Amino acid sequence: MAAEVHELVRSDDIETMMLDIGRRARAASRVLATAPAQTKNAALAAMATALRSRTDDILAANEKDRAAAEAKGTTGAFLDRLKLDPARIEGIARGVEDIAALADPVGATIAEWDRPNGLHIERVRTPLGVIGVIFESRPNVTADAGALCLKAGNAVILRPGSESAHSSRAIHACLVAGLEAAGLPGDAIQIVPTTDRAAVGEMLKGLGGNVDVIVPRGGKSLVSRVQTEARVPVFAHLEGICHIYIHAPADLEMARNIVVNAKMRRTGICGAVETVLVDRALADTHLKPIVRALIDAGCEVRGDETVQGVDSRVVAAVADDFGKEFLDAIVAIKVVDGLDAAIDHIATHGSSHTEAIVTDDQAAADAFFARVDSAILLHNASTQFADGGEFGMGAEIGIATGRMHARGPVGVEQLTSFKYRVRGAGQTRP
Repeated sequence: MAAEVHELVRSDDIETMMLDIGRRARAASRVLATAPAQTKNAALAAMATALRSRTDDILAANEKDRAAAEAKGTTGAFLDRLKLDPARIEGIARGVEDIAALADPVGATIAEWDRPNGLHIERVRTPLGVIGVIFESRPNVTADAGALCLKAGNAVILRPGSESAHSSRAIHACLVAGLEAAGLPGDAIQIVPTTDRAAVGEMLKGLGGNVDVIVPRGGKSLVSRVQTEARVPVFAHLEGICHIYIHAPADLEMARNIVVNAKMRRTGICGAVETVLVDRALADTHLKPIVRALIDAGCEVRGDETVQGVDSRVVAAVADDFGKEFLDAIVAIKVVDGLDAAIDHIATHGSSHTEAIVTDDQAAADAFFARVDSAILLHNASTQFADGGEFGMGAEIGIATGRMHARGPVGVEQLTSFKYRVRGAGQTRP
């Protein structure tokens, strides 16, 4: 009941409460840093068991969140991100088990070498320490972030948005049960017990030096606030303004299938394509079938004059449609004059998240890979593969679009740093 009680905490008490959470997280992180792999894996297995056995509790909590969201008139895409059902809870549990099956990164040797003076030097992985995760509507982030941080030997402080508060707390209870079943401190995975935004401000200050990195998962306004106010390093996850460029020559059926999947499989995820660029050389052969397939699948197409000319159902695109994260069954399509124009468009309007090229021209694909500076690039595959689980990472805590340390899906290896171990035999420096 502590979480419910803290909903009533006065704003002037939040700083004290959050500092205490930070201190307890730091203490737990010291235990996790040296916890054996088998102990961490036992905790993860117990978490998965608890998630399955408490499915009814999680669904009841999720119903509260969904009812509140519907009462506010939120969009269908938002409700889809928020929704849990037995299949999705089973997927969350399997994701935790997949993380348990990964190799333990802590203590792994990244590189080693010998110096002429006989010193042997090793670079080995170490936990980051305490990670703060601030997220909005996706309750599955609770389990993904908690499990990944544990596997990498880190303590984590989770701050869900008010939209998913009940669901996240129900999932968090399963994670704590798993930790305690394995003899690990429950404070290793904490959830902020208030929806007051002042708690976010305290996390961004670093909780008295006890937070080592912040990971924001949410919309542009959240990420912007975190980047502006954070006094600790940030793994930035900006908008998923993902592009697909159809370059000649390209197999029509492949291009059509990839585009429809990339947009319509799940429209509300950050890997959903938002802009499709079609080479002018393919305008007479590929454009109309792709546009028709999208519209027939229930997608609104917003296009330039050439795109409008192939189907009367196309909506005239405005400038802001190119460079917009719709997170809905809406896509912008533009005809471009070749590879250079496509790359220039992506550089101007993209968010450095995920881009794909569909082509049979290997040289064009290689040039696209070399010249486009985004975290994830794909050739002849859907942008919906921009996911840590699909990369074999078990899950992800987010997709970092910055250029420092972690980039792309942030999995267990990206949640570690490293230190050097130097072994000698009495050497002194002249």
